[in-house]
Amino acid sequence: MKSLLNNIILVFSVILFIGSCKKQDYQMGALTAPTDVVINTTIAGVDANHPNGDGSGDVTISLSGKNVIAYMIDYDASDGIDLQLFGKSTATKKYTTLGLNTYRITVVAYGAGASATTVVKDIQVQSNFTPDPAIVTDLTNNASKTWIVNKDVAGHFGVGPWSTSSVTPEWWSAAVNEKVACCNCFYTATFTFTQTPSGFSLAVATPDGAFTKTGSLAGGLPGIPSSGAEACYDYAGGTSSFSFVPSSSGIPSSAPTTGTSIKLSGVNTYIGYGAVQKEYEIMSITPTDMYLRVQGTETGNAWYLKLKAN
Repeated sequence: MKSLLNNIILVFSVILFIGSCKKQDYQMGALTAPTDVVINTTIAGVDANHPNGDGSGDVTISLSGKNVIAYMIDYDASDGIDLQLFGKSTATKKYTTLGLNTYRITVVAYGAGASATTVVKDIQVQSNFTPDPAIVTDLTNNASKTWIVNKDVAGHFGVGPWSTSSVTPEWWSAAVNEKVACCNCFYTATFTFTQTPSGFSLAVATPDGAFTKTGSLAGGLPGIPSSGAEACYDYAGGTSSFSFVPSSSGIPSSAPTTGTSIKLSGVNTYIGYGAVQKEYEIMSITPTDMYLRVQGTETGNAWYLKLKAN
């Protein structure tokens, strides 16, 4: 969301410049930075027996302050600061890392002339989640199962807006075999999901390299450049643990989604298409087919992937 932040700063700068070009008797008034900025949070289900919430991970957030024109917010500083415009009176954020975790909320309040005040607040939130056993069985066969991108069906790769009101690749959708000529590694990479007594793991094998679009896999994968044209890039593969978490996308339960996501640990693995975000929402899954949605590195984009059991 850096570009959005830059745009806001640019708007304030233009206003200030225009004001300086007026007649000498024109006065813009004091450029007063926001004051008394407060982050108000209510963790769902807090009571005497559950001081950190009921395990849903839901937190209602509202902001207040004086001399504020606009707010930007980052909901969790642990994965880097990614400021987003906070244009609502309140918002509900679902924190999905399992167990009891501390999250740092960062808010930048902007006032006249691009003056700004930054405040932070730490909250402790409990998140409990047990996935549908059928999802675990379909993904891992209760042991181990390998998946590949399904090039034989239309829409195996697509893009649409990252929003709660659109859950389809309405902007672009791949045709059958569309990437064979340029990037066949997209189809030869394998993703093996394994269930063990202690948890779950993902092993990625890429005999022909990793598929990347404008360096999007550079969200941490070793050896992948931070920029570059759509192509196959050298990548030695990797293994990481993963967990099932409740989806944090905010898509309503009435939409076609399981409400469950695969959340990868670390930065060494990806599924089909890599992104800075490591949460892949399972839109649907059967023993033979899986449909995923992930937030792309491009601001406002949702990427869709169809995989099949190999």
